[in-house]
Parts: sequence; structure tokens; C-alpha cells
Amino acid sequence: MKQKINHLLEGSVMKSIIMISVPIILANTLQSVYQLIDTFWVGRLGEEAVAAVSLSFPILFLLTSFAMGLAMAGSILIAQYNGRGDTEHVCLATGQTFALVSSVAIFLSIIGYLSSEFLLSFLTDDPTVLKDATSYLQISFIAMWGMFSFVIFQSAMRGVGRVKLPMIIVLITVILNFFLDPIFMFGWKFIPPMGVSGVALATLATEYLSALIGIIILASGKFHIKLRLQDLWLRASWVKRLSKLGLPSSLEHSSRSIGMVIMTFIVAMFGTSIVAAFGIGGRVLMFIIIPGIGLSIATSTLVGNNLGAKQHQRTLEIARAGMKIGFWTLTAVGILLFLTATQITTFFIPDEPEVIAIASRFIRIMALSFGFIGVQMALTGTLRAAGKTSLAMSLAMFQTACLVIFSLVLAKFFQLGELGIWISYPVANFLAMLLTYYFYRKKDWLQKELV
Repeated sequence: MKQKINHLLEGSVMKSIIMISVPIILANTLQSVYQLIDTFWVGRLGEEAVAAVSLSFPILFLLTSFAMGLAMAGSILIAQYNGRGDTEHVCLATGQTFALVSSVAIFLSIIGYLSSEFLLSFLTDDPTVLKDATSYLQISFIAMWGMFSFVIFQSAMRGVGRVKLPMIIVLITVILNFFLDPIFMFGWKFIPPMGVSGVALATLATEYLSALIGIIILASGKFHIKLRLQDLWLRASWVKRLSKLGLPSSLEHSSRSIGMVIMTFIVAMFGTSIVAAFGIGGRVLMFIIIPGIGLSIATSTLVGNNLGAKQHQRTLEIARAGMKIGFWTLTAVGILLFLTATQITTFFIPDEPEVIAIASRFIRIMALSFGFIGVQMALTGTLRAAGKTSLAMSLAMFQTACLVIFSLVLAKFFQLGELGIWISYPVANFLAMLLTYYFYRKKDWLQKELV
């Protein structure tokens, strides 16, 4: 009988990347659909409603970055322990990560809920936008624990190469979310119309459902990984270990989300129409670069497992293949987006021609740099899997600094207005790619041992 190939550690590198990355890309695409569905339905309420959701998103992302970094640290350790064949520590890493991230998520939920209106008041003085944005953000904070519980489930499953099941769960909840959004937003029978708040409430319900399913699966012990009660009691050594790896990743995510907040401040100088266009363009950008994010996670999974197994040559082959796939895939996506920018923007906000024109221009300018993003993400995933989370953090900060500085210089000093902001995106992406490639070429990350 022919022995089954472990695609994490053997066989064709290209095939391994595709087998791991495609389900991850599909799952991440479906998760982004949560936000796109919200934007689609909210767009039916008008410009102010779209602006309200757009203002809420960067603040929510900023305050959840700490939990995301810790989840990533757990995923790195799970992958390397799995590469060594150490099932006991795979389970322990899963339990400790779940306990730590849950604690952080609950704390941030409380802080975020209580400070929502205060934080948003710095971004807008429009009372209608502020009221809707506050309600949307507060409900989103209540949903945070459910969201991050499912993130832990996904991270654990990806670390052991089981990537299809999370994709199926996300598909089910996204379909459910699409039908719940208009019901809660416009009302139906005994359910009162709740507007923007209804959209957030629908997402909350589906986030908690997916979290419950994920916890049940992990607790069942299937797929060579088990969430055990004894592993949920936090241990000082593991808190230190996860924090050492995770805090730089948290700061990496934070730097990007801080950049989003700063960019929102800059964009807000030019009025509500520009803010709405920026919100639509930003969400489309996040949706379109999902292949790059999926590739980064897949590369990280494969590199982590192969570093754990001390297969350095295969690790290098994975990184090189990831770069090629990232560049050509996202370049093709960028070309397609460039050609269809107006149609995509119209889909989200059909009755606002000025916003459509501005957002379409933003999308076309960003699309020119998608290939650079693909290369950078594949290499960042490689460095992160080797435990170089501080370096990944520094690279993210560099990219954010470039984006903010070029935006201000081009928009204000050269008086290009919002066009200067749009142009800063491809410039920052190209410079970040070059610097990331430089550190990858040093290859000192190959000797980094975590387990």
C-alpha cells in the first residue's frame, strides 16, 4: 500500500503551497465578505452610513491588534512543534494561546465599548455619523471574543495543515450573515429596524456561532490537536514565551492599524465624500490582497513546519516559490481591478456619482502595486515563521511611516489633495518590498530555533 505523502514536509513545494494556500485564501476571502456585505447593505442607507462604518473600522482594528499578535505567536509554535512530531506540545500551545488571547480580547472589548464615542469624536463632528459609528463600533467590540476564538481555531488548524474545515465554517456563517443583515437593518415582522446597528448585530451573531463550532471541534480531539481543560490554566513560562513572540506581531498589526487611523485623519481633512471613497477603497484593497495574506499564512505554515523538522533547503524553496506566486497572482488581480474599478465601486454605493469617481481613481492607483505586496507578504510570512517577529514589526512600521509621510508631503506640500494620498500607496508598497527582500537575503533567519 502506497504511503500517504505529508505535503507539509515532503513532495512538490509548489503543490504544497497551493494545497495549503487555496483553502486559506478562500476562507480569508469569505471572512472579508463579512465586511463587504456590511458595506453593501449600509450603502443602501446613504453616504453618512458608509462614512460611519468607515470611521469605525480602523479603531476596531487598532484595539484588536494585540490579540491578533498573540494568536500568531501560537500558530508559529504549533507549526514548529508539529514539524517535530510533538503532539503533546501542539495541544499545550493551542490551550495556552486560547486562554491568553481570550483574556486579552475580553479586556479590550470592555475598554473599547466604554470608549467608543470618545475615540470616534476625534474623527468626525457630524452628529449623525458619530451616533451610527458609535453604535456600530460598540456592538463590534461585544463580538470581539467570538471573533478571536475562531481566529485561534483557524491558527491551530493551519499550524497542523488542516485548512479546509475552517473554510467550510466561514462559508456557512457568511451566507447566514448575508440574510441576517437586511433583516436586522430594515426590520422584519417582530424584529424592529435597527439601521447600521443591525448590520453589526448580524455579524456578532455569526461570529459567535463560528466560535462555538470551532471550540467544539478542538475539544473533540480530532485532526491531531485537542483543546484540553488542563492546558487552559495560564502558565507563566508560556505567557512569557507567547508574549516574546506575539507582542512584536501585535505591534506590527498595531502599526498598520495606527497608520489606518492616521490616514483616516488625513483623509477627513477633505470632507465626507473623500472619507466615504477612502472607506470603500480601503475595503476593496483588503478584499483584493486576500490572496497575498493567504499566501503569507501558507508560507508561514510550511516554513514553520520545515524549520521544526530542520529541512533548511526545502524551507528556501518554499520562500522562493512563495515570492513568484505572490508577484504574478497579485499583479493579475491588480490588472483586473484596474479595469473594473468603476463597476466595483458602483456596486457598493450606487447613488453617489462623486464618491464613485473618487473611489475608482483611488482603486486604480493602488492596483499598480499589488505585485509588490505579494512578494512582501510571502517574505514576511517566511521571516515570521522563523521567529523574526521583531523584524516583521519593524518592516511594518517602515511601510506605515512611508505611507503617512508621502501622503502628507504630496497632499499638502505639493498640494495634490486626495490624489497625493492615493499615490503614496504604491510608493510605500514598493519601498517596503525592497527592504523586506534585503533582510530575507541575509538568511540568518534559517538558524533561528524556537522549539
